[in-house]
Formats: sequence, C-alpha cells, structure tokens
Amino acid sequence: MKLGLLILVLAGLVGLIALPYMMKTYDLKEITAADLPAEGAWAELTQGNLYYRWYIPEPESQNGETVVLVHGFTTPHFVWDGVKPFLLDAGYQVLVYDHFGRGFSARPTVNYDKTLYVESLKELLVHQQVSQPVHLVGYSMGGAVAGHFVQTYPRSTKTLTLIAPAGFMTAEQEQQQAFNRFAIMPLVGEWLGHMFVKKMLVSDVTEAKMANLNDPLAISKTDFVQQVGRQLAYKGYVESLLSTLRHFNMFNAQEAFAAVGERGIPTLAIWGTDDSTVLYQGTEQLLQAIPQAQLLTINEGGHNITYMQPSIVGPSITDFLSQSAAP
Repeated sequence: MKLGLLILVLAGLVGLIALPYMMKTYDLKEITAADLPAEGAWAELTQGNLYYRWYIPEPESQNGETVVLVHGFTTPHFVWDGVKPFLLDAGYQVLVYDHFGRGFSARPTVNYDKTLYVESLKELLVHQQVSQPVHLVGYSMGGAVAGHFVQTYPRSTKTLTLIAPAGFMTAEQEQQQAFNRFAIMPLVGEWLGHMFVKKMLVSDVTEAKMANLNDPLAISKTDFVQQVGRQLAYKGYVESLLSTLRHFNMFNAQEAFAAVGERGIPTLAIWGTDDSTVLYQGTEQLLQAIPQAQLLTINEGGHNITYMQPSIVGPSITDFLSQSAAP
C-alpha cells in the first residue's frame, strides 16, 4: 500500500515537472523557406541551410572590401542592425548570417562544436564566392569563433575586430563552473532552457538602461523582445544552445587568440568596463595573447554594447579599418 502511494506521488511530481515543459514545446514548429525574410536567403551547406544576407553600399562609395559579422551565443544577426550603417557609409559590403540553431538557420541535430562554427563560416564564404581576405568582426561567442577561424584559415582574414569576446575565463567565473555543469546536464538543461530562456535573454535589456545610454541607434526593448521571440518559435533553438555549452569551449580560446597574435593580423578589441558576462579583466589576457591588438574601452559599457551602443561601436570599427588600410 505504501509503495503504491509512493509511486502515485512520484508520478504526480513527474507530471507537475513535465507539464510546463510540454506546454512550452508543444507549439514549436520546424523552420521552412517560407519563414525567411525576403531580403535574405539560405546557403545549402554540409550541415544544412544557413541564413545569410548581404548589404551593399551605394555604387559611388564602394571600396570593394567585405566585412563579415559573426554574432554571439544567443542573439542572431539583428544585433548588428545599428552597426551596419557605419560600415556601409564607409564603403564596405557587409555579410551577416545566423549560426546554425539561431535566427533563420536550420537546427541540425549535431554537436555544436568549434568545427561546426568554423567550417560553416568557411563554407558560407565559398558558397558566396568570397575569395579575397575579409574583415572579420566577432561579438561575444562570435569573437571566439572568429579567433578559431583565423587560426584555421589565416589567409582568409585581413583584419579582426573582437567585441566583448568570449574565450577568457576569470577565477571568479571558474568558481561557477560546478553549477553550470549541473545546469546543462541532459534533461535538466532541456527543462531549464525551455522554461527560462526568454526571461534570460530579455533581462539585460530594460527601458531604464536604454534611456541612460541615450543611443538613437540602439535597439528598443520592444524590438528586441520581438526579434528574440521570432527564433523561439522554432524547434531546436534551446537544444543548439545546450549543445554549444556542452561541446564548444567559450571560456578558453587562448590558443586561437595566440595564433592571431603570432600571425600579426591587425586586431581591434572593444570592451565595456561593466560587462558581467565576459569580464573586463579578460582584456589583460587578450593583450598578452595578441600584442598588436588595439583596445577600445567603453566606460560603463555592458555586454550588449553591440546593439545598445552602436554609435560608439560602429565608428570605432570603421576608424580601425581605415587605419589598417593606410600604407
């Protein structure tokens, strides 16, 4: 009798835990070509369809060079919307794309590891017949991806810009790894991810913070929530994040960045002093790994400087690119 009661109680608890998860995932749909914005397209790559879009400057201002923008862990290519105009005005053609698992790209059931991210970028450049070295700009996890890309394909990169780049773990963050490893365990990670991912994504974008920054090109909270919500409607987003956490080392990309330093590739690092995701102390490690790097510090800037303070980030990149092009 007691055993039967215990089984009923346990079954009830499992149901209580599983029901919210089932409600969150029930209406998720597969992404199709009909979901793509008209301005972009899919590149059919080895692991699936990768969403990309070109932005081309006015003919009279074109300089014939390409900037490739590599977004971070959670937010897809819309994070570059405030930065792009500065690049276009300076004459650069701009290529943006969504990592697999994010935005409008496919969500393949594979390990989201260094090889996937590096090779998908390389395949995209080949697919788009980009044969000349590009100016690579990586934000957050995209910075680590860009570093690994330069290490693997050094001749494909002309300059490197790193914005709040992942790949530098501080002692404080290392102490948090025990909890992080628990949070991404199978089943635990899937449940936590589907329950809380949207809240986590929008928590750092508040009207108060945006009012304090007073950047006319910053994304609004309404637009940010809408853009995030679009990708959450499709199956595989949370799973791609979890697979990345399990298979891609975002805390240590020192070897890749050291390779950038050894190659002497012109590098700009842009970092906010109040970044709570990739701590500003990482600048010391970055400058040791890449001695030729220039560092632009944004006082009181957070991790979201790419889309919250584009009026600082954009001109900083174009100034750096023009300096690198000077004889």
